[in-house]
Amino acid sequence: MSTKLRHLREQVASDRNIAAAGLLQDLALLQPNERSRFGYKRAAKALAAAVDRSIADLLDEGTFREIPYVGAATERVARELVQTGTSAIVETAVAASSRRSEVEKRRRFRRAYLSRHTMRLAMDAPLPAAIVSRRAYLGDLQMHSTWSDGGESIADLAEGAAEIGWTRIGVTDHSYGLPIARGMSMEAARRQHQEIDALNARLAGRVRVYKGIEANILADGALDLQEDERRVFEYVIAAPHSALRKDVDQTPRMLAAVSQPGVAILGHPQGRVYNTRPGVSADWRRVFREAAARGVAIEIDGNWHRQDVDYELAEIALDEGCLFALDSDAHGIAEFPFTDYAIAHARIAGVPADRVVNCWDEARFDAWLETRRGRRTT
Repeated sequence: MSTKLRHLREQVASDRNIAAAGLLQDLALLQPNERSRFGYKRAAKALAAAVDRSIADLLDEGTFREIPYVGAATERVARELVQTGTSAIVETAVAASSRRSEVEKRRRFRRAYLSRHTMRLAMDAPLPAAIVSRRAYLGDLQMHSTWSDGGESIADLAEGAAEIGWTRIGVTDHSYGLPIARGMSMEAARRQHQEIDALNARLAGRVRVYKGIEANILADGALDLQEDERRVFEYVIAAPHSALRKDVDQTPRMLAAVSQPGVAILGHPQGRVYNTRPGVSADWRRVFREAAARGVAIEIDGNWHRQDVDYELAEIALDEGCLFALDSDAHGIAEFPFTDYAIAHARIAGVPADRVVNCWDEARFDAWLETRRGRRTT
């Protein structure tokens, strides 16, 4: 490990912004009314996801209270944390509360998340040139349009991608087995593909739109798309959307998922959400080893609330020989910057650009997709 990468990991491990946000989430759980809970949650989100600089620096400068939604109570907690490494205010309140066990449970749902501050540190760190960077990144492979639960048309998503310099995107609306996310029928998928063909002809090489799908991993590891249905798409992301709060081992489920014919990417593998649920519990080293053997890429989903997989698991996947897909899971153009969180986790894990399918040139990327669909290229 290079000295620069080791230094970056030390900075991430001592991130006071994300730690302060967690303490405010603790206080939110203890509040007697919704208004107070909302106030603490809003302040927590501001510290975690809206501040580029360290809260320690802002406190020293006297500008901490300029952060939106931050008040005197938040400042007291943050100052205690910076000065002592913890907050007696919070710990005393938790110890005296009947909700102590709930607080302790929620704390387990905040492991290895990046604040905006540490994301920026990771993106700007002068790491070895081989490690993935925004400069090497050619486009996002998981996003959702109005064909399922997204908020913008495919044409608008493509234009938005072109404006920031991406040369490819993959539209991966949900499959029909997830009606809560307005999953597409196969007939709708056929019509969507006609739209994409026309759009690609009009874009004339500015940005290429790939025909993807986000299939749902069922309880037994099968997918909600049949094998012949998967072949209709240029690639399939398999992702879990159920049994995400169960404290049971789901290794067989995830092994079965990466073994399904036609799967290219294992999407947000844990299904975790910050402060809400831990996601799937599995022997991830075994799952990653199987994925690597089959050429299935492991996704780092950069949606701020997901950050899944995180840099700790990404390092294990790297060690097992995995490929990676770094995506935003965007439901609109405004969420494209979530790719920075995905790239940041990969950089902290030391993932080389050569192992990231988003960074491959078109010929290499297309050849890999063909092998995932069970076809051989010459």
